[in-house]
Amino acid sequence: MSRVRLAALVTSVLTALLLIGGQPALAQRDLPLPAAFAKAAAAHDVPRDLLVALGYAETHLDNHRGEPSASGGYGVMHLVSNPTTKALEKAAELTGLPPQQLKAEDSANIMGGAAVLRAHADALGLDEAARKDEGRWYEAVAKYGNAASPEMARLYADAVYEFLGLGLSAKGVTVKPHEVKAERGQYEAAPQIQALAAADYPNATWVPASSSNYRVSSRETSYNIDRVVIHVTQGSYAGTISWFQNPSAQVSAHYVVKSSNGAVTQMVRDKDVAWHAGNSTYNNRSIGIEHEGWVNDASWFTDAMYRSSAALTKWLCERYGIPKDRTHIIGHNQVPGATHTDPGSHWNWTTYMNYVTGGGTPSWTTTVDNASAGFSAGANWGTSTFSTQRYGADYRFANPVAASDPAWYQASIPTTGTYRIEVWYPDDPGYNSSAPYIVAAAGGNQTVYVDQRSGGGAWRSIGTFSLNAGTYNVVGVSRWTSGTGYVIADAVRISRL
Repeated sequence: MSRVRLAALVTSVLTALLLIGGQPALAQRDLPLPAAFAKAAAAHDVPRDLLVALGYAETHLDNHRGEPSASGGYGVMHLVSNPTTKALEKAAELTGLPPQQLKAEDSANIMGGAAVLRAHADALGLDEAARKDEGRWYEAVAKYGNAASPEMARLYADAVYEFLGLGLSAKGVTVKPHEVKAERGQYEAAPQIQALAAADYPNATWVPASSSNYRVSSRETSYNIDRVVIHVTQGSYAGTISWFQNPSAQVSAHYVVKSSNGAVTQMVRDKDVAWHAGNSTYNNRSIGIEHEGWVNDASWFTDAMYRSSAALTKWLCERYGIPKDRTHIIGHNQVPGATHTDPGSHWNWTTYMNYVTGGGTPSWTTTVDNASAGFSAGANWGTSTFSTQRYGADYRFANPVAASDPAWYQASIPTTGTYRIEVWYPDDPGYNSSAPYIVAAAGGNQTVYVDQRSGGGAWRSIGTFSLNAGTYNVVGVSRWTSGTGYVIADAVRISRL
């Protein structure tokens, strides 16, 4: 009997045994999230931290009360059921659990997600030894995302692996930052989603939506653009972009903004009519901006997202003569006849509009690059001008070694408090797969790991930290890593929140 059929039979028997008076004993089955992840990981021989990171990238470990995402995904693990993707149905087949239980119960949903991920690993030929290495699961993770293209699959999987390097803590579940060399396999050759030249907005990436999901137009000639409509995706950044590329979606927005670092992707030209507002008049007259996240979960609405989106909205207002006020910058819920509630009560309109109108600047921020007086590095750190993604005139590089030998960024922190730290580095396939960034936090040094093969050429947040006041080495880039490729030290930015 195959592993899948045996698992389904065992689960069916257990389900029958748990019936009390003809009704499922839901309270007995639905475990707390830490236990549910541990159980599912063990049952399907999936690395526990990887399973958590996948769920966090999809939903921040929130089941959203069983309601589907915009693309038809359910639960913590975002088991999708739509005309082109049947992950929910596959999970039911593999586990023997009914779809309604997979939708409603966290434990069942996580078990279903683990089963689907393991099925992708089996199809790729991962044996028992390979399954112990988180990095070897990359292609399975990419397939779990059901992306519309190899480029989107890579964007999806990179987001999951980013959380292994940076660590996460949510809903009582913690993943400590650790080194992982993501083995991209067939996706190594897929180009990164980072080309800027073709987008209308200078700081956006251009990834076109399916032509079935918007209407070609000549706005500013045929229609006047006089509104910006703020949306929340009800799904992940990569998942939303992929959904807008799916012809069956019949929906789109002009721009999508990422939660963690504010990255912007344009999917419909400003001149064309995106189908985002649910009102043809407002579609004709407005620009739609989607924000990664869920209406009922404030954790998605980061300062990086607010600032990046506000900069985009400010640019749109100035380009098209749109007044920077709440009459012309509105939520989806304000569109006449709207059935949607986004951006919802957790969206901070005061903060957002302050950023749009030029207020709300950080109380303090400083940038230190490798040419600054506050930068120091040993003789083993070379200097390069190879990449055009560098922050300044050049950047530093060194081979990994079993000794720290860090390059340090010194700063004068004005007051003890909470600070966001962002890093800038050029990326390249030959750069380090798990570069250690050391932060001299108030409670002791903390280390996070960044895959410098991707995600470069822009500010990238590595988290928020409590810092003591004073002048000292705040951030270091260490050479001590089992990751492969040059370790890069270019620039850091520190902002008081």
